[in-house]
Amino acid sequence: MAVSRRRIAVDEGRAALTAWQDANPAAPGPEGTSAVPRTTIATAVRYSLEEVSARAPGNSVEVRVPPFGVTQCVEGPRHTRGTPPNVIECDAATWLAMVSGRLSWADAVAAGQVAASGLRADLSALLPL
Repeated sequence: MAVSRRRIAVDEGRAALTAWQDANPAAPGPEGTSAVPRTTIATAVRYSLEEVSARAPGNSVEVRVPPFGVTQCVEGPRHTRGTPPNVIECDAATWLAMVSGRLSWADAVAAGQVAASGLRADLSALLPL
């Protein structure tokens, strides 16, 4: 099993996530993420995607948080070409709310804030971080 290489320093990522949490005290509403620079949101998203991959290494699930990042995680059958069979996609505000514990996986899926397809496309055991 290969160890993923971090592109965002842990301290920098944690600081960005903390800044987002401080500026967004509640679960995201229709207005989404606000009050922090776009670069801070990007760093928080990328750091948290790296953290998910570190905690659940593998290539069977692809997690997409456009336009900021994508990662593959969770052990299982390896995807090699085309659209992966297990895909999770959401916006940055929803993703950061889930990783910080402000929004549960189940509530986000039920509200249609997360698109999840495939048998392995369930991160409820990994979130919040």
